[in-house]
Amino acid sequence: MNALEHQLQYPFGETMPEPGTRQEVAPGVYWLRMPLPFALDHINLWLLRDRIDGRDGWTIVDCGITNDTIKAHWETIFANELEGLPVLRVLVTHCHPDHVGLAHWLCKHWDVRLWMSLGDYMSARVMAGGSGVGSNAGGDFAASHFARHGMVDPDNLEKLRARKSYYPSLVPDLPTQYRRLMDGDTVKIGADPATASWRVITGYGHAPEHVALFNPATNVLISGDMVLPRISTNVSVFDMEPEANPLQLYLDSLGKYEGLPKDVLILPSHGRPFRNLHTRINQLREHHVDRLAETLAACAEKPCNAHDIVSVIFRRQFDIHQLTFAIGEALAHLHALWHRGELVRVVGDDGVIRFKKAG
Repeated sequence: MNALEHQLQYPFGETMPEPGTRQEVAPGVYWLRMPLPFALDHINLWLLRDRIDGRDGWTIVDCGITNDTIKAHWETIFANELEGLPVLRVLVTHCHPDHVGLAHWLCKHWDVRLWMSLGDYMSARVMAGGSGVGSNAGGDFAASHFARHGMVDPDNLEKLRARKSYYPSLVPDLPTQYRRLMDGDTVKIGADPATASWRVITGYGHAPEHVALFNPATNVLISGDMVLPRISTNVSVFDMEPEANPLQLYLDSLGKYEGLPKDVLILPSHGRPFRNLHTRINQLREHHVDRLAETLAACAEKPCNAHDIVSVIFRRQFDIHQLTFAIGEALAHLHALWHRGELVRVVGDDGVIRFKKAG
């Protein structure tokens, strides 16, 4: 555990559910943990006791990617952890594959509706279409995007072009219908009216319209990827929106959580449930202040592209999958400074975009 983690409280210690099992973390709220085949090797999913139209059952929050291992874990949960009750709804926080990948399968299996924000539902539909549009993970659009921002190694660019089907391989389908979630909505989840109200809090920067859920009666926040205990949320500039300022959107979105109670229990998508939300928000803000200062200093010495900034703010080696996230985030820091007027953008004769200190 690092020094920043010591400032947080982990009410369940090191105890975590095994895949295919559940662990209660609040009344009627259960923690599921599924494996991922990435450096970030797990995702937390949530199972909420529910009642809809007089029927008792469950709401699932987030799904995991599409693969046979995770389907098997879900089948085990269906058999052993649902108390003989059906799933009544599938709610997804955002469009990234580890969250929405199995939504089509779960919704079809239980004949239930998917609940999602418009921004993330439509983004998922675009990326699942297989053209490579909208995703930094791979394809011709991603390769061109990263080439403009300093990825010149031909082997890496070819690897990116070959990953055109990356998103559809993890999200091969989506339900053709959904129920829209909007900021400030109250979603009734639960059999007890006194504790069934969950408030939708949308956030930006990490995903187009990320949904978090706060229950004031039980003091629980399902934070998705917006507030994580150990790692900072990835914030990237994508080819579809090449002049975007996602880091500022993300930092502004953190302000939406500052009014929540000091002792709220945070259920994140990665890592362990924790408390001390305000401490963690401050840590995340300070992290980005430091990375922005490093980025500005580097650009004051010489014009830098996003690929240059990766080694400045991360200082470690990445495989091609991780490198796409790293360049996307480096570009987000450059864009934050550019939109503030602290950097100016210059396109070189080689077609690469570089940033230098203004003035």
